Amino acid sequence: MKLHEYQARDILAQNGVAVTRGSVASTPAEARRIAEELGGKVVVKAQIHAGGRGKGRLVSASETAAMYQALTTDAANNSGQVRGARVGGVRLADSAAEAEAAAAAILGKYLVSIQTGHEGKLVKNVLVAEQADIAKEYYLSIIVDGTVGGHLIIASAEGGQEIEAVAATNPDAIIRMPVNPVSGWQPYVGRTLAQRLGLAGDQGDQVAKLAQGLYKAALATDASLVEINPLALLADGRVAAVDAKLTIDDNAIYRHKDLEALRDKDEEDPLEVMAQDLGVANFIKLDGNIGCVVNGAGLAMATMDTIKLAGGEPANFLDIGTVNDPQRVVSALKVILEDPSVKAILVNIFGGMARVDIIAQGVVDAHRQMKIDVPVVVRLIGTNLAEGEKLIEESKLPLIRATGLAEAAKKAVQAANHAA
Repeated sequence: MKLHEYQARDILAQNGVAVTRGSVASTPAEARRIAEELGGKVVVKAQIHAGGRGKGRLVSASETAAMYQALTTDAANNSGQVRGARVGGVRLADSAAEAEAAAAAILGKYLVSIQTGHEGKLVKNVLVAEQADIAKEYYLSIIVDGTVGGHLIIASAEGGQEIEAVAATNPDAIIRMPVNPVSGWQPYVGRTLAQRLGLAGDQGDQVAKLAQGLYKAALATDASLVEINPLALLADGRVAAVDAKLTIDDNAIYRHKDLEALRDKDEEDPLEVMAQDLGVANFIKLDGNIGCVVNGAGLAMATMDTIKLAGGEPANFLDIGTVNDPQRVVSALKVILEDPSVKAILVNIFGGMARVDIIAQGVVDAHRQMKIDVPVVVRLIGTNLAEGEKLIEESKLPLIRATGLAEAAKKAVQAANHAA
């Protein structure tokens, strides 16, 4: 679960991370009031769950696809900036009146960046924060890394830009420091980090304290990612976070009811929200036209790969899991059918603990409960296969059958191409 920047800032501050002053506003008048409280010189930042806000452009709902195309094909002539004629979703204001005008220009518009996709994101709130007189920018984050079996600090003295770009152009600039999950945070970790970033004395102490607070926030929220970019060395010698990103592990949300209340479903893919509400937890929307219903994450990945090898494109990742409830199969198909780009569906089940007859019953029930007007390819193997085959045979449904995965993928691609 992703949080907005203003929410992440509050959590970091509660855990001892120094952040610049600021508050969230949902109207231009609120933005003006906050700017007045901060002294007038502020930055107004659109709050959406996507990066590239400063370089993104604000448009109406009908213009999002065209702007996305322009940004992805000719960013140099279309991307935004913080000042000038081509202003993006992050704007500098030198007075409360300018802050009000900036908020008025941002709120209610769709922000399109290279990370939002062609549909853009509707801006409902802006963060109004004090302008920071930045002397140097750094990057600092903590992620959960399976290769080290715990938390990994990633930092760089080249902040203020995408860390992926730094890794690609100057990999030696990336600092990686694992934190021992048994001993937890130790003072030497912060000192070593500051030293490797080239900061000493009081500034080094500030970085060490800030990094400890970041680690504390990661533990307290079960975060899979906590990121500050940029972490700023200010002209007055202070070190502070002028941006914040926090992503909470979905599997740990049940332990954080207070954080669950911060979820903004409007920022998430509607189909993924629908899937979660229907109990289909492992669903990710993709850009293809072949819907997939599969049991097991590994098999789901193999199914998508095989579809691509057959010349098609999967419309989703869907791991139905070890489920022995026909209605869960119905729900999975219902979610897939809500995607207008789907031209065929591939049900690929390798039944073990999940019984083939239960899955087959779900496929039959789905056809009885809703209109399914796209071809459905079914490949079943495993526990209670004979019972499952009998259910499908007796249903007389126009299902396309396959015995192997390669055959099933080929038939799904053919069916999708024919339907298109």
